[in-house]
Amino acid sequence: MKKKLYRLHRQLSIIIAIPLFLWASSGFMHPLMTNIRPAIATQGWPAVAVDSSRLRVSLAVALRMHHLDSFANVRLVHIDTNWFYQVQPMRRGVAAPGAGAGRPGVVAAPVSPAVQPTVPVYLSCTNGNVLPAGDWLYAQYLARHFLEGGDVGGQRMEMRAAPIHVVLASAHVMPAETVPDCCGAATECVLNPARGAKVANVSLLNGYDNEYKSINRLLPVYRVSFDRPDGIRIYVETTQDRFSFAMDNRRAVFDEIFRLFHTWGWLDGLGKGRMVVELIFALLAFCTVSLGVFLFFSTRAAKAKNNPLVRTRRYHRYTAIVASLFTLFWSFSGGYHAFTKLVSKEDGSGPVPANFAAAGAGFDYSRLQAAAVRPITNLSLARIDGQAYWRVSLQSARTDGRKDLMKDGKASFAPVVYVRAADYAVLPEGDRSYAGALASMFSGQPAAGVVSVTPVTAFNDEYNFTDKRLPVWRVSYPGAGHPRYYVETSSGQLAAFMNDALYAEGYSFSVFHKHHFMDWAGKTVRDGSTMFWAVIQVLMVTIGLILYFRFRK
Repeated sequence: MKKKLYRLHRQLSIIIAIPLFLWASSGFMHPLMTNIRPAIATQGWPAVAVDSSRLRVSLAVALRMHHLDSFANVRLVHIDTNWFYQVQPMRRGVAAPGAGAGRPGVVAAPVSPAVQPTVPVYLSCTNGNVLPAGDWLYAQYLARHFLEGGDVGGQRMEMRAAPIHVVLASAHVMPAETVPDCCGAATECVLNPARGAKVANVSLLNGYDNEYKSINRLLPVYRVSFDRPDGIRIYVETTQDRFSFAMDNRRAVFDEIFRLFHTWGWLDGLGKGRMVVELIFALLAFCTVSLGVFLFFSTRAAKAKNNPLVRTRRYHRYTAIVASLFTLFWSFSGGYHAFTKLVSKEDGSGPVPANFAAAGAGFDYSRLQAAAVRPITNLSLARIDGQAYWRVSLQSARTDGRKDLMKDGKASFAPVVYVRAADYAVLPEGDRSYAGALASMFSGQPAAGVVSVTPVTAFNDEYNFTDKRLPVWRVSYPGAGHPRYYVETSSGQLAAFMNDALYAEGYSFSVFHKHHFMDWAGKTVRDGSTMFWAVIQVLMVTIGLILYFRFRK
């Protein structure tokens, strides 16, 4: 009987040897990848007080000038000292609230495949004119700040890119000589710097690709490539002034190897069939190791007696038993992860945007300032209980100085007040109320059914760094699986959906696969532990293959 088990163990080992070798060797690289990220100046965008003297044309007038009857939202942005209304056009054809995004076991995709997001329009606060290719320009302005730093609080950021007539021609706008001064000044600021690397290419991404993967979460984003020896690319989200991701040529090599060897990107053409293949090999690895552990404790090792075959078998026997616990951890959590992705239904639909009528979009800045008290850094619109509110961002007395959100793992809430558009009354605990309203919109559940609304300012076991956004609000509901919705009030987006089943899988993957049970010792020790046990896996497979071919010979 034991001979048959040995034979079965040997046969299964040969089947899973190469997949296990690929997983372990690329797993060894993962901690290295997290430490060779491209060097950038900052990931933060400073909150600059609005220059009210620049708001010479009201939002309502600027919208009427360009026949924009309604819009999804609006913000104030600046390029150098030139201020613009960043108007997000209304999107049509999106599914009704709660259509899939809130169902347990459903993963909401950031962008609907049926409805592509529209590009924001930039209207000058000085004269109401459109900034030609405004989003294209603003993406470069943001990317250069993140890459090189610089004063964006009123001093010119020196930039250089394509000649101005190129962008004007590509955007089908008026010729350069008729561009209004404020728009021309902003364009000149971005396209013609006196220092810094030249911008090689700017492209809008509405979906993920081999370089910008779904793990990055944020869409749509711009990829801004710089003409430097390292070929660095900066990904930015213009609608939130947010850094998303950076990639250079060196990191790209490691990333591509990891994609091919660890996540088996070469099987992407199979769709979810890739998960089936990974699940099968993970189960085979788990069963093979379990059988090997049984044989180790149920049999006695033969003495070598100068027999190289027996000596190799002993090496494999003891290497494998040392590595077996971690092999079981990794194969189980990896298989569990693949199974969850296989059975989860990815739904790209989302709620209907809270569109606003241009006719009612006017605001009295002096009254907003009086209600806010502190200097205003930005504003946007929010709908709470059927009423429109101005979400007014305020200048903070202190800054968190955050350089790296993924490294720091925490971010504080910026001070905001919610001012009712109808009468300029301030809504008490407005951000909490808006979080509840957003969760109700995403879940389709009544606001009265909310169990709790709690702020989340740091990544944790349930809402971790893979969710990308901070700070957010956690809105809990009763019912099967205790559904929880993480919403980002600054963008009005669903950051993550969680229930008990998804939490169990995420916890398993975090602890058993990513070695987070070593968090108590710090990242350096955790990375070292991960790499050590990955090497042990490689040794186990290598010795096993040597043993097999010697046995065959």
